[in-house]
Amino acid sequence: MKIGIIQQRNSNDVKANRETLISKIRKLAAMGAQLVVLPELHDSLYFCQVESVDNFDLAVDIPGKETQEYAAVARECGIVLVTSLFEKRATGLYHNTAVVFDTDGSVAGQYRKMHIPDDPAYYEKFYFTPGDLGFHPIDTSLGRLGVMVCWDQWYPEGARLMAMRGAELLIYPTAIGYESSDTPDEQERQREAWTTVQRGHAVANGLHVITVNRVGHEPDPSGQTRGIQFWGSSFVAGPQGELIYRAPNDSEDLQVIDIDMERSEQVRRWWPFLRDRRIECYGGLDKRFLD
Repeated sequence: MKIGIIQQRNSNDVKANRETLISKIRKLAAMGAQLVVLPELHDSLYFCQVESVDNFDLAVDIPGKETQEYAAVARECGIVLVTSLFEKRATGLYHNTAVVFDTDGSVAGQYRKMHIPDDPAYYEKFYFTPGDLGFHPIDTSLGRLGVMVCWDQWYPEGARLMAMRGAELLIYPTAIGYESSDTPDEQERQREAWTTVQRGHAVANGLHVITVNRVGHEPDPSGQTRGIQFWGSSFVAGPQGELIYRAPNDSEDLQVIDIDMERSEQVRRWWPFLRDRRIECYGGLDKRFLD
């Protein structure tokens, strides 16, 4: 399968961001991409650096005008497209939602972000209700996609449940970066931890992992921090955790990566982790902590 990724800097012009993305989707399709993955909340700046009720104006209806635009380009290009949108479900009820479009432009399915962070400059609990759709892969004409979103990528439980339900790929639209005052050593530790934990999901489940991040500096509108330097580094890892491709950490990237979908079958034969799981011993995993 040929995977297209778009690592992009965003501006505060939502319309321009969307037009640029659609243009890049067309370029990737012309390069042979069959599946295109966009970063998290790709239509706007990462607005969660501050808590402001005005930012709810960025939320969109699903389905709505925005989904129609992405559906049209998926249909035009004959690709499967993974998007990430700020969903207005009802007045006062919002989600961080991935919407997957199939090659005919139909909505193959959606996933609402389950794990919602609340850290300095990542005030997502102010905006997003935790997802209520669970960890269920989305069936498309290219296969069964285990789509999750950003903060979900730190949790092995979500990846495992997607794999146990037959996901053939794990996909994470992402918006993550350094707090600009962190030391260079600390910044690198964070970026490498983020890469390593997801490569671990690939190994533990015998699946490719596709992670697409934004890039560039976005200032804190409140001025309380130095803003976020999004670290890019979008990557595709193979089912043994091998890095098939890794984007730069400081510039935009548009890339098609060829992966061998049959490799997961072979890796799972060599390393039968699903066979050897001691499921009768894992009862405590449904607890917050074991005292």
